[in-house]
Amino acid sequence: MTKIRVLLADDHALVRESIRQFLDKETDIEVVGEAGDGEQMVALAGELRPDVIVADVAMPKINGIEATKQVKALDPSIAILILTAYDFDQYVFALLEAGAAGYLLKDICSQELINGIYAIYRGDSVLHPAIARKVTQRFRNTHKSHELRSFELLTDRELGVLKLAAQGKTNKEIADELSLSVRTIESHVGHIFNKLGVGSRTEAVILALKKGWVGLE
Repeated sequence: MTKIRVLLADDHALVRESIRQFLDKETDIEVVGEAGDGEQMVALAGELRPDVIVADVAMPKINGIEATKQVKALDPSIAILILTAYDFDQYVFALLEAGAAGYLLKDICSQELINGIYAIYRGDSVLHPAIARKVTQRFRNTHKSHELRSFELLTDRELGVLKLAAQGKTNKEIADELSLSVRTIESHVGHIFNKLGVGSRTEAVILALKKGWVGLE
């Protein structure tokens, strides 16, 4: 497979060096650059066009939230995986709404980060268990919105795929459950992204949860 091109963005050089060391051992991952602040993250994203950015929240000049917004505006196809020590609600939901495809905490092991990079590259969502609980609590009592109904945008099949995606199922798991091919599911996911105007599975799920189209049960 084509190597996944990764940009690391963290203001601690030791953290970047540590992540680079174990990512360099992955034959399918290539670290193409490092950014020490949010401003540099945006600049390198435009210059290098990585597939995935692993970024912290608290960075000098431009924080991770604003940097994520700017990168997604620059190139929606770049998947951003947040890796931070902070699990504050204001960070979590601001970053997910800004377009981050995943949110992990720095208490994870190296293999979990590697798995997360592969996952968001495939278009899957990646949420640390503590973050997933916050999302669940935030939207547990969400009711259907009258401003935009799902059937005005999505077909029944697309809505079914989105509901399963909200449960954290991968494309393969959704394909197995619906007795369809993975390629067909990928096609449905692409149509969902286009119709909802989003660039990642996480954005699509967050939007559907907000409007009450799906639940996490």
